Parts: sequence; structure tokens; C-alpha cells
Amino acid sequence: MPAASSRTTTVSALVAAALAAGLLTGAATTSASASDAPAPAADGQVRIHDIQGSTRMSPFAGQQVTGVPGVVTGVRTYGSKGFWFQDTRPDADPATSEGVFVFTSSAPAVAVGDAVTVSGTVTEYVPGGPASGNQSLTQISRPTVTVVSSGNPLPAPVRITERSVPSRYAPAGDPAAGGSVNALPLDPARYALDFYESVEGMNVAVGTSRVVGATDTHAELWVTVKPHENDARRGGTVYGSYDQQNTGRVQIQSLVPLAEQPFPKADVGDVLTGTTEGPLDFNQYGGYTLTARTMGTVAPKGLRREVTRKQRSGELAVATYNVENLDPTDPQEKFDALAAAVVDNLASPDIVALEEIQDDNGPKDDGTVSAGLTVRRFTEAIRAAGGPAYDWRSIDPEDKKDGGEPGGNIRQVFLFNPERVSFTDRTGGDATTATDVVRERGRAALTSSPGRIDPANTAWDNSRKPLVGEFAFRGRTVFVVANHFASKGGDEAVYAEHQPPARSSEVQRHAQGRAVNTFVKKLLGVQKNARVLVVGDINDFEFSGTAKELTAGGVLYPAIRSLPRSERYTYVYQGNSQVLDQILTSPAVKDFAYDSVHINAEFADQNSDHDPQVLRFRP
Repeated sequence: MPAASSRTTTVSALVAAALAAGLLTGAATTSASASDAPAPAADGQVRIHDIQGSTRMSPFAGQQVTGVPGVVTGVRTYGSKGFWFQDTRPDADPATSEGVFVFTSSAPAVAVGDAVTVSGTVTEYVPGGPASGNQSLTQISRPTVTVVSSGNPLPAPVRITERSVPSRYAPAGDPAAGGSVNALPLDPARYALDFYESVEGMNVAVGTSRVVGATDTHAELWVTVKPHENDARRGGTVYGSYDQQNTGRVQIQSLVPLAEQPFPKADVGDVLTGTTEGPLDFNQYGGYTLTARTMGTVAPKGLRREVTRKQRSGELAVATYNVENLDPTDPQEKFDALAAAVVDNLASPDIVALEEIQDDNGPKDDGTVSAGLTVRRFTEAIRAAGGPAYDWRSIDPEDKKDGGEPGGNIRQVFLFNPERVSFTDRTGGDATTATDVVRERGRAALTSSPGRIDPANTAWDNSRKPLVGEFAFRGRTVFVVANHFASKGGDEAVYAEHQPPARSSEVQRHAQGRAVNTFVKKLLGVQKNARVLVVGDINDFEFSGTAKELTAGGVLYPAIRSLPRSERYTYVYQGNSQVLDQILTSPAVKDFAYDSVHINAEFADQNSDHDPQVLRFRP
């Protein structure tokens, strides 16, 4: 028998205090009058499955509950402090969870295995705030906790497996509720999000599983419990459409503070062996998350960074690389690592379009917009790594007009190897002047090179304006448009309350795609066989509406579509290997070889969060 105890803990901190401390940002409570509260069980006892109910919102939200029993299955002493506890007398309804989180605001005075009773207010907390569109986490706030006994066995974990998680991701939201799924009855046998919601707060476990999202700086990783769900050639899980989510992905965090136990380091394709067990949380960055009380062991599979082949003498190699806010305040090690990647992994392309080059003092906001120091330091690092003496062209943005990290003034930059390719300089380009297309000796030419495409267009408000340059290779003109489209900031997550989720940011990217498409049509209208490459961080998928706007009229082709589906990715986000960076080609760019060079996105140690892209062709 476990030892009895009359130990009682009363938590008096109010939610308002937690908000002030930044521990309960975005709390949202759904209230009901006392007369609206559902009836308790016949014995008068409200239990956890009554609180959780059979929808995403608790039928007791806003109500006081008293003496709710259960066993503590996990304690969190950092971040949003509290504990999970679970009923040992479950009901027969698979839609009602038997576990719930208790928000204490300060370090809870309970231990795993304690049998407790909890009184407090049932609330629905929305991680990220209601504006995020996230689903809510049912919890008990302002609790009074009584420990009845200690050392009790824990409820057996619910196993999250390939068979238990449905292949359909989420039901369509209720149109009458703005597309929300909150009030829909849970169907855990049919929809993955409903399954995860039905075990929210419960003790769950995953067995040996493949890592599909590398350990990140926040000490979390992603695994899949579905080994063959859209598996990538190198071990990830490919995201191929809005309609087909990868339902087997599970985020793993640890309940043990990092100071006490380091989080395991894993790359994509590694295997988390054994059993990882703990309560199922719901958070802002990943949705349903296994907060591990016990963690499996990472078995490395030795994933190696790719090396693309060298271009042949008659081939022009054009690359795009987002170097993630590179600026002179970064350590030399970052410059050296990025430079080594250009030389060794990308085989020193003839032209490299860089994104996220910051100004000469980085995020310091003092009006500086020039980036000569940043670029020179990078090109010198490339030479030191054995690469070519790249020349470069760019246009300084207006201060604080192109978005990105405040004060950084990010922009696109062309590097080019003057021993193999030349740049056609045409004066007149600046931050606010639009370059245009003219006919020169029967062929298309730019009015300014480098130049910006339609910078006054509202599509580019607080976003990077496209940089276009005119290059010559073996007597042939090639136009390259370097882009960094607006980010996905503000979009709802795939696990949002609304299904399908709202993607508000794509409205601007669609307009940006139309603007670039219009410019390419100008080039092809003057010279039908103009060789045009549209490259860069498009911040959108190859199947997206943005891609459709860019390619409208058949003027461009997303070259990444030439790859097998298992290799179509440039970025890994929440365990989804997906496309953000692209190179699109005009019809005259034929018989090209395309390579998404995987050197960053799949690795815990990253020099950038993007993989570079390279295209080789004979102009």
C-alpha cells in the first residue's frame, strides 16, 4: 500500500499574475452560468473525463470543480508550470480524455505517482492567444491540491502507433462557426487531430520511431509513428499537399529541465529507440506534444551532408542560398561554414543568389543600409576556403522598408565568378526605381542592371523587392531574378481550430508572384526565347497558389518538380520536409539538372535553416 498523506497545497496566484509574468500569454476562458454546467456523475463526483468532454471545449469551462481525483503523471517546473494528472477509473467513451493539465503558475508541490484531488476553475487556454487560431488546452486553474497518497503506479500509457492514428487529418470545420472544429463531436477513429485531442493530458507513449525533425535550439524533435507515410529518401516525411497532412508526426519535448539532463541530439533519419513516455500536451509551436517523463535513446544513422557535382565547362551553374541573417556581428565560424558549403557542397556555382544578407552592423538600428562589409567578409571567406574570387552586385534597400529582423535591412545579393560569367551593368537602379525591359539589337535588355522589379507595388510593402540582373555566359544572355517573398507569419498552424486553417500571409505572396510573372512576361514578350531564372526563398510550396501565380501562362516552370517526390524539399518544419526555396525556369532553359543540396535543414547543427538549390544548364 502507498503511504498515506494529508499534505495539502493551496495555490493562490491568480491568472492575472501569471499573465504579467508572461507564463499565461493568450489565455482564453470560455464561461458558462452555473445553471448551464453539466450534471456530475450519480455519486456527485466530477471526474476528469467529465471535464474533458467529447468535444475540444470542456462542458465545465468557466465552472468550479471540487475534489477531482487522479494520479500525477508529469510535473513541469519550467515555462507554464503545473502538472498533469489522470483518472484511474476511465469511462467507456473513447472520445473523452482521462487526463488534464493543472496550471499552478509556480513550481507544483506534487510528485509523479501522487494520488491527488484537485479543486479549481476549468479554463480553456489558447497557446499563442485567440488571434493565433490555435486550438485550446483544457486545464484547471487557480487550484487547491490535496495529496492523498504517494508512490502509486501510473496508468498504463496510451500507445501512439501507426494503427492508432487515422490517416485523415482533421474534419472540416463548421461553416456556421467560421470553420471552427471546437464544437464538433470528436471522432478519434476517423481523424488524427480528434485522436490526439481524445488523449490530451493523458499518459501516452511512442515506441521506436524515426526522427523526421532534427533537435532544435528549443530542445525538441519530431518523430513519425508511420514509417512509410510520404517518406523522404533521406529519412524525413515529405509534405506534398494541403489536403494530405502527415498524421504520424509527433513532437517530443522533455519534462526534465535541461540543466538536469541534456536533451538528446538527433538528425533526420536517426531513430529514437525504446519507449518515450509522458503526458500529451498542446502548445503553440507544434500542437500535440509528448512531454517526455522518460526518453528513448537516439540511434544515429549517420546522415551526411550532400555534395553536388561540379558544373561542366559548357554548363552555367546558378544557385540560391538563404544564409539566415548573415551580418558582420556573426562569429567568423558562421562565415567560414557558409563559405565552405558554397565551395565544397555547391561546387562553387557560377552565380549565387543570396537571401538574408544584413547591413554592415546587423540588427543595430541606426540608419545603416549598406552591406559591403557583410558581403566582402563572406567573399573573402569563400576565397580562403579555396573558392573563386566572386564579384557581387546588389541594391541597398530603404531603411526599415524591407521587413526581416528589425535594424537588419536584409536584401538579396548576386555573387558571380568573373572568370566564367560576366555581369552586364546598366546604371540607374536603386531602391525605389523600377527596372524595365527594352529591345536592344533585337533582344531583351534591362533598363537598369542590377535593378528592382516594381518596387512601388504594394505587394512589396515591408518585404524584399526582387533583384534582377543581366548576365552573359559564353556569349549568351541570362536574366536572373533573386527573390525573398513575404514570410508565412500570421498563418494558422495545420493543427488550428479552423479546418482548413487560414493562410492569411499568402495573399501578399500571391500578389508578389503576379508581379514577378508580369515582369517575366515582359521579357518573353520582347524575346520569346529569353533565358530567365527566377530564384530564391519563395516562402511557399511548389503546389501553392503562389507557385500558380508565378507560373501563370506557362512562362515559368518550378524546377524542383523535376525531382522525385521523395527529394522535393528545402526546409524542415515541425517534422514536414517541404519546399520554400525554388528555382523556376523559362521555356528556353532546357535540359537542366536540378539539385536540392541537403546540408542544413535535416541536421541539428545548422549553418542556415534552408538548404541551397543549384541548377545547371547549357544556355
